[in-house]
Amino acid sequence: MLQLAEIFYSVQGEGTWTGTPAVFVRLAGCNLSCSFCDTDYALKFFGSVADVVARVRDAGGACPMVILTGGEPLAQSECADLIEALRADGRSVHIESNGTVETSLQDDVWLTVSPKERLSSVMAARANEAKLIVDRRVPLEWADRFPRETLIFLQPEGNKPQNVALALEALKQHPRRLRLSLQTHKFIGVK
Repeated sequence: MLQLAEIFYSVQGEGTWTGTPAVFVRLAGCNLSCSFCDTDYALKFFGSVADVVARVRDAGGACPMVILTGGEPLAQSECADLIEALRADGRSVHIESNGTVETSLQDDVWLTVSPKERLSSVMAARANEAKLIVDRRVPLEWADRFPRETLIFLQPEGNKPQNVALALEALKQHPRRLRLSLQTHKFIGVK
């Protein structure tokens, strides 16, 4: 059984896919304890893989994009089965991970890695994009852990003006490597 916090239909507010409708499956629990975490990933209910696929259909109908997030979704052993079931259901699977749990993923699974305390070199190499959280400093030490072709986004924590200013200055210093990702879903008032 999967441990879940919530399943909801909204729009991706961060990174490459900003503005794209998606069904979010927030798995409960995380293997890190970041002080700036803005996510309620507490356990709310349990569900089998089949239950979750059915809830995705109910929530988003034919919406092709499903985002597995958390907490840390890859920390749950049944996540691999969920990914395969969603792919078999015709969904495009995206995963938002902290990059600490080494997991083999199909090439068509989009992986966003947001490193915090530590990072698996395997997951850094596999990432399609990275989100570095700017919280009173720009954690550029993570950027070199990713291949040159990996998209690197600076994401100001909480869209706070001081964090945005720090991100903008770093972007100007590294215009070929970095991009800005504001949490647009918070600006428009959706989850």
